[in-house]
Amino acid sequence: MSTVISVRVPEQLRKQMEKLKDVDWPVLLRNAIEERLRREKQKALWKDVERLRAKIPSSPTRDFSTRSIRQDRGR
Repeated sequence: MSTVISVRVPEQLRKQMEKLKDVDWPVLLRNAIEERLRREKQKALWKDVERLRAKIPSSPTRDFSTRSIRQDRGR
């Protein structure tokens, strides 16, 4: 089910839009809204990731991860 959303644009803009007969304006606007919503969701998720990363303690030494992996591999 869908709902109607009205958008006000300046008269000059509307006249320019009318000249472009091959553009499906409702589809274009729907896609733009969906894309913006996707980006906003990604921003929110990224903030969550950053918040979680901030809780992870840093390594005791600079090459701790590398040495640990090599030690597990038996090198």
